[in-house]
Amino acid sequence: MTKVEISYSLQHPLDSTLMARLDDAYKVYGIRHIQVDPSLDSLSVEYDATRLNPKEVAATLGRLGIPIQQGW
Repeated sequence: MTKVEISYSLQHPLDSTLMARLDDAYKVYGIRHIQVDPSLDSLSVEYDATRLNPKEVAATLGRLGIPIQQGW
């Protein structure tokens, strides 16, 4: 396993509905941990790079309706 962390800025702060949707990201094999910044305007995702790539992580968050902007 190769752990990689990627950060995203958010287009707007997460509300309680969007925070609940983040739980669904853990259903994707390879997503290890999601950390939301206390200000709720950014987040970081730790994932297994042998299972996922940055595009797949971003696509997963996008499908969940998480308003990300690429952080890199």
